[in-house]
Amino acid sequence: MGRDPERRFVEIYESTYGAILGYALRRCPDPDDATDVVAETFTVAWRRIDEVPAGDDARLWLFGVARRVLANHRRGERRHEQRTAALREQLAASPVLGEPPVEDYSQVGRVLRSLSDDDRELLTLVAWENLGTREIARVLGISRNTAAVRLYRARRRLARGLAKAGINHVGSVAVEGNTL
Repeated sequence: MGRDPERRFVEIYESTYGAILGYALRRCPDPDDATDVVAETFTVAWRRIDEVPAGDDARLWLFGVARRVLANHRRGERRHEQRTAALREQLAASPVLGEPPVEDYSQVGRVLRSLSDDDRELLTLVAWENLGTREIARVLGISRNTAAVRLYRARRRLARGLAKAGINHVGSVAVEGNTL
């Protein structure tokens, strides 16, 4: 087309936005989903502006695009729901899904749970994920020195907690085969 594509898109957008939004709102249970459908519809129109027919046919063309976008959106939701259901089934069968009652924790477990989330994260990255200081730094997005200092302090707090609980430890504690 001989016209400026940006100007043409703005004209199409301004003349059809309300109709396309209404179309999506009537078909989506969630207004946020409807706005996603509208945004994707106009993204397609922008990318294919030379294919958009002139006049009122542009509105009809956009309804067709919105219909396909909505169908894709629904397929994506179904796939997401199926994956979520499968994951729930896997997790339900997993022995690590639920937390055991507090009385089932070992003394070491109770001390570990009494630490801050940050300390617990550092210590479990070492014990359960087998990460070293350099790897922990990358996971947390901090420098290696900062990771080392935080890990040192977390270990000290764990040691104090173990001592307070009357657990005799010599330098380190083994949790599930890994040393904190």
